[in-house]
Amino acid sequence: MKIGLFAPPDLDVAQFVAYAQRAEELGFDELWVVEDCFFRGGIAQAAVALAKTERIQVGIGVLPAAARNVAFAAMEVATLAAMFPGRLLAGIGHGMPAWLQQAGAWPGSPLTLLREYFTAVRGILAGERVGFDGAEVHLRDVRLQSPPKVVPPLYAGVRGPKSLALAAEVADGTILAEPVTPEYLRAVREIVGTEHELVAYNVAAVDDSPDQARALARKALTAIGEPDWAPHLAPLPFAAEFAALRKAAGSREEFAAALPDAWVDQLAVVGTPADARARLAELEAAGAGHVVFIPAGPDPATAVAALARVLPYR
Repeated sequence: MKIGLFAPPDLDVAQFVAYAQRAEELGFDELWVVEDCFFRGGIAQAAVALAKTERIQVGIGVLPAAARNVAFAAMEVATLAAMFPGRLLAGIGHGMPAWLQQAGAWPGSPLTLLREYFTAVRGILAGERVGFDGAEVHLRDVRLQSPPKVVPPLYAGVRGPKSLALAAEVADGTILAEPVTPEYLRAVREIVGTEHELVAYNVAAVDDSPDQARALARKALTAIGEPDWAPHLAPLPFAAEFAALRKAAGSREEFAAALPDAWVDQLAVVGTPADARARLAELEAAGAGHVVFIPAGPDPATAVAALARVLPYR
């Protein structure tokens, strides 16, 4: 199992290069960048991270399909793949509905768009001459002048059961947003099968004091009680109690502060280095091929150094 590090979208731009280089220096296998609205573009971040490091793989998790013309998205991915062969991991997904609606880019049928998008991107990256007249994607005679010699794996960033079933058909793997528990992984495996690659994002905090680690993690778990995260929580034995707690809480912050310690331990990679390694083993056994740490805490540099204490995982 590969261990990756998440680059927070609100990371100060002046710290980004040092953050990527530190991730490589500390031994992380991957660095994942995101395209959260309205922070920074995923392609631009990936290009900088790849150019300023030497070994670490860089994942984009994810590019919203509706935000980019498929031919130009393929051209950008192909450029990075050609310049940095074997180091790019490309994620494409629906994106968050509210953000895309703000941008006037939410499609009529997200599932149809994603199916057509993956089909077209795969053909273009393979060097084929692609014509496509679908419900959402329309191309005529599109062919890269210099297709990449090493085509990067294409991951789908999705969560619902219909989208997961589609990902199993069209993608090399799936990126699962946090929180990813063993229960959620097993439920996803029931849909995507045993051969499909799974990338598991998780809030992470490591400290010699488990209580201090939990306190950091709680502050990063404020959003998970919202409706978009329901698929993640449904498989958990405390799902009904979790929903009741969120309903009773007056704010996201109050909800996160009220999470029992045992729940925090299930919803994050948290505790001492030994605790974190034990959790990683559980996630691997449940089907995760990659675990991506979302560092919790006010200082990214401090958080990353603490998380590196679990490396090497094996």
